Amino acid sequence: MHRLLASALLPLSLLASAPLLAQDAPPKMSPEQAAMMEAYQKAGALGEAHAALAKMAGSYDLAIRSWEAPGAPPVVETGTATRTMALGGRVLVEEVQSQMHGQAFTGHGMHGYDNVSGKHWSTWNDSMSTGLMVSEGDCDAKGACTFTGSWNDPVTKGKINARMTSKWTKPNVEVFEMYTPGPDGKETKMMEITYTKK
Repeated sequence: MHRLLASALLPLSLLASAPLLAQDAPPKMSPEQAAMMEAYQKAGALGEAHAALAKMAGSYDLAIRSWEAPGAPPVVETGTATRTMALGGRVLVEEVQSQMHGQAFTGHGMHGYDNVSGKHWSTWNDSMSTGLMVSEGDCDAKGACTFTGSWNDPVTKGKINARMTSKWTKPNVEVFEMYTPGPDGKETKMMEITYTKK
C-alpha cells in the first residue's frame, strides 16, 4: 500500500519541484496526472459527513448496561468519554474510561467517513484485548447509524460478528447498542451505552 501510494505521488512531486530547477514555466500535467491529482483531492476533501462527526465532539457521561447471557439481568456500570476531531477534521477519536465487570477499563475508538467507498467506518481497541475491531456502515441525516464488524474471539480464536446501532434520542443523548450471536446462534443484545453530553 505504501509503495503504491509512493509510486502514485512521485510524478506529482517531480512536477512540483520542476520550477525550482528551471526558470521556465512549469510543465503542464498530463491528463492522467491531472486526473490522479483530482482523485486524491476528492478523497481527502471534507464534506457533510465529516461536519456531522465534528458536532459529536465533546465530553460525555456514560451509563453502561451489558448482558452476559440472553435473559440475564444486565450488569450496570458507568464511565466517561471524550471525543475530539483529528486529521484536520476527518476522523472522530473517542477515549473511554470506565469499569467493565468491576475492572478498570480504557478504550480507544475512531469513526470516519470514506469519500471513496461512500461508507462510514470505525475501529475499536481496549484494555481487555490486544486486537482490533473494524466495522463499516451507514448513517442517516439524523445521525442514526448501523454498522457491522468483527473481532477475534480469545476463546475460539475465530471471528465474532456484531451489529451496532446508534441514534440520538435527544440533542445531547446518544444510545449505542451492540448485538452478537447468542448460544443458539440467534442475534442477542449484549451491550447498551447511553452517552450524555456534558
